[in-house]
Amino acid sequence: MDEEVFYRELGRRIKFLREKAGLTQEKLAEKSGISLDYMGKIEVSINKPGLKTILKLADALKLEPYKILKFK
Repeated sequence: MDEEVFYRELGRRIKFLREKAGLTQEKLAEKSGISLDYMGKIEVSINKPGLKTILKLADALKLEPYKILKFK
């Protein structure tokens, strides 16, 4: 999987998990301590979150981090 595909799938996965948790982008951004703009750009693969951000998102979603990276 190349980098572009990875971040596109990551954004889709985060959006899916956010919606499954019943959270808006704004609420997940707030719970994660990241900006709403950054959150939105992660979901459409403009921004490429690092491990620290992925860990924050996992914590806010009450998930183990590997579940965010489990695309298939």
